[in-house]
Amino acid sequence: QVQLVESGGGLVQSGGSLRLSCAASGRTFSMYVMGWFRQAPGKEREFVGAISWHGVSTYYADSAKGRFTISRDNAKNTVYLQMNSLKPEDTAVYYCAAGRLWGAIATMSSGSVYDYWGQGTQVTVSS
Repeated sequence: QVQLVESGGGLVQSGGSLRLSCAASGRTFSMYVMGWFRQAPGKEREFVGAISWHGVSTYYADSAKGRFTISRDNAKNTVYLQMNSLKPEDTAVYYCAAGRLWGAIATMSSGSVYDYWGQGTQVTVSS
């Protein structure tokens, strides 16, 4: 069982930056690939990006490429989402997720690949 807790959300102006953190419980964090998703009001959950077990590989949604960076620190059981050049359309609840399998981006962008989810953290970008 893995418990995930996101933090770092908040209100930021357009063009600003935020760094989200997702802390995982347990001693097997390095056995899990991690994903970030977001959901805006009235919209479906959207893939943001994913990182492999030791951070060697990452995937990003087109909306995140060049602006967002995913990293992880297995010693701290934490995965990060650095978000720069934020836009109002980035406003959403951001969720981290943990899974055991790694595959192509089409696979990793599917929520069904992940076994555990955090409760989410709100990010609001004002114009």
